[in-house]
Amino acid sequence: MNSNNYVVIMAGGIGSRFWPASRERYPKQFLDVLGVGKSLLQLTYERFLKICSPSSIYVVTNRIYRDLVQEHLPELNSKQILCEPSRNNTAPCVAYTAFRLYSENPNANFVVAPSDHIILKEQVFADKINLGLQFVAEHDVLLTLGIQPTYPNTGYGYIHFDEKQTPISKVYQFTEKPSLEEAELFVERGNYLWNAGIFIWSAQTILEAFQTHAPKIHQILEKGATLYATQAEQEFINAHYPSTPNISIDYAILEKASNIYTLPADIGWSDLGTWRSLYNEAEKDEQGNVVTAEQKNLVWCVDTQRCLVRTPREKLVVVKDLKDYIIVDEQDVLLVYPKQKEQEIKTLAQKIKSKIGKRFS
Repeated sequence: MNSNNYVVIMAGGIGSRFWPASRERYPKQFLDVLGVGKSLLQLTYERFLKICSPSSIYVVTNRIYRDLVQEHLPELNSKQILCEPSRNNTAPCVAYTAFRLYSENPNANFVVAPSDHIILKEQVFADKINLGLQFVAEHDVLLTLGIQPTYPNTGYGYIHFDEKQTPISKVYQFTEKPSLEEAELFVERGNYLWNAGIFIWSAQTILEAFQTHAPKIHQILEKGATLYATQAEQEFINAHYPSTPNISIDYAILEKASNIYTLPADIGWSDLGTWRSLYNEAEKDEQGNVVTAEQKNLVWCVDTQRCLVRTPREKLVVVKDLKDYIIVDEQDVLLVYPKQKEQEIKTLAQKIKSKIGKRFS
């Protein structure tokens, strides 16, 4: 394995679209939502062991989750867990990790990936990532994995790429979260990919991109250049990180930079962003239902079709005459919601929090 290669796993989000299972005190990256006995964070970590050594894998999280990360990944030492004092979106997160890695190794190349995605074709994924790491080591580019779109999803970024260039293609334009009309046009044209949110670049190249396209973030975090990877790092981050602009890496860098390339990848990918995406990926019974309970024999779906049912251990649950519903029982919260209206769940959770307080958030 190349000693200049690193992996950065982002694990600081709340996953509010997975409410009520995902809560602020215990968000979805720490949940076993697939029913395989491992959290999404653990599955992501294990996936990257094909890419680099355990000592080269870092996790960036909110400071309130440090102990949870350590509990789920006891293999990591304290220096491998980077703690954000505030949630300022993905651009400051990426810049922070780039400064840290550059301070440790100016030749560092690294992958940035969310902690809550599904990758079904793990060896293909590893091969693609290794190809990408080799490419960014040799070229001054910003590389993103691209997924062939299957429908006009308006929640993803779209990559307009040169389909004649293989295996790594020049990106003409990056469009984050287009309108439905735009998304339909992109899918119809065929030379657009979904942005998987998995990026590959060298620490030097991404820092130069921040200096050019997001100078405020760069200026704030560069002040600690001599402090990264020292005992003074966390104190500096606690003091200065909250003042960085709250913006995604997509808006801050990808929509502005000209040296963007994409690596089309058929890897069995899902961002697992919503209950419906979990339903789409999970094993279904003969009626098209997905049951994620630990004891599935206690869940009875009678004349019920295409529903997702998540229930606590040792609870008998009977569901009758429902179609296309999400049913999530988390002991203190029971959610019964139409699957086609799942995008409302995040807003609903926020409204409940404003009316009742943090008890159920």
